[in-house]
Amino acid sequence: MGVIKGERSIEIDAPADRCYDIVADVERTPEWAKPLKSLKVLERDSEQRAVLIDTLTDARMKTVRAILRYSYEPKRAVRWIQEEGDAASLTGSWTFEDLGNGRTRATYAIESDPGRLLGKVMRGPAETIVREMLLISGTSGLREYAESKVRAAG
Repeated sequence: MGVIKGERSIEIDAPADRCYDIVADVERTPEWAKPLKSLKVLERDSEQRAVLIDTLTDARMKTVRAILRYSYEPKRAVRWIQEEGDAASLTGSWTFEDLGNGRTRATYAIESDPGRLLGKVMRGPAETIVREMLLISGTSGLREYAESKVRAAG
């Protein structure tokens, strides 16, 4: 099986700074990214941001473990790369574009080589299902969470 990759952008009725802050608060990600079953911070940087995280994600056919190294571009992007885990490789990112009037375009991108073991589980239509589930649940989850926070503050 080859590389699984995808990207999805969504417009959110919340400021870009707020969307970035939600994603950068990695420890709270399970509140809005439903496929993420658990998350444990293993290391923090000098600003106390989570930089090494152990995750378990429900990929429908199998729960997938990954230890991810995060990097931050304040108010613009959050990126990660797998250091070890069930997949052969995994990278991902959130990027944020201020659309004005308190609106944001958030783009979620993932790329993974599932490797031999996971590749046996995720073939053909299963690959498409997993990719779409991760992209749609991530972007929709962020939009719902960010917009509910704006409503609660407003």
